[in-house]
Amino acid sequence: MGFFSKTKDFKILEQINSKSSVKRHIKFVLGCFIIAVSYNLFLAPNKIVAGGVGGLAIIINYLTKINNSIFILIVDISLLFISYFLLGKEKTKANILGSILFPLFVSLTSNIRYIIDIDTTQLLLISVFGGVVYGFGAGMIYKAGFSTGGTDIINQILSKYLKISMGNSMLYCDGTIVLLTAFVFGPTHFMYSIIVLYVISYISDRVILGVSDSKAFYIVTQEEAKIKEYILKYLNHGVTVFNAKGGYAKENQTVLMCVLPTKDYYRLKEGIHEIDPESFFVVTDAYEVFGGE
Repeated sequence: MGFFSKTKDFKILEQINSKSSVKRHIKFVLGCFIIAVSYNLFLAPNKIVAGGVGGLAIIINYLTKINNSIFILIVDISLLFISYFLLGKEKTKANILGSILFPLFVSLTSNIRYIIDIDTTQLLLISVFGGVVYGFGAGMIYKAGFSTGGTDIINQILSKYLKISMGNSMLYCDGTIVLLTAFVFGPTHFMYSIIVLYVISYISDRVILGVSDSKAFYIVTQEEAKIKEYILKYLNHGVTVFNAKGGYAKENQTVLMCVLPTKDYYRLKEGIHEIDPESFFVVTDAYEVFGGE
């Protein structure tokens, strides 16, 4: 049995969602506007498909001349109905606002390419800059705890009923849409779409997590006391000691954990090597550090 009942779990979610509600909604609306601008200024006019219903709309518009925003709205509303029956009321409610707001902003910004003149011959520059702008907007939306609906709903359905991870669901769904680019627009546009996808993913992660200015060290060593003293006395940082057991040898051992600014990374890494050349340590980015001194 889990620690939380379903009722208590929803109360926790409600408390999380109620935090800074106005600020979160402002970020969400601004994020939707930013990705709509990127969509109409960089992606759609140059037939660069970055997955999602918006990407599918670019393909459909090329083949049938159906307006992008109308297609996105029709598909999003259809997916909301499907979501209600397959995913339930609560998850459907979380997608309603984005499913309406994104196509609305796509419609409102549809003429932006006529206002801002972009050299369409520089497709690589357009792909990179379009991906940066789109990724920044998407990161704002996800960081605020929202989504734009669309293929996010399909991903949740695939994950639930095919028993696969959300990552694989996104790979199958958005990957299929991007792959269609190669057949409709040719291999060159397909390659630019891959570049855009990568840039969007990277930038949205940076917006959500921030740029890491700290490193976390996990150290296994026979010279625990010396390394601990080096960190505390010479680097002036705290250290936490964990009791652990080796998975293979089954021997009890300790793990030192230390979070310190990136500027001190080199001094700690080299210090560990000097004190115990046989030590084992793992270094990861620490994007947010709370508590402590």
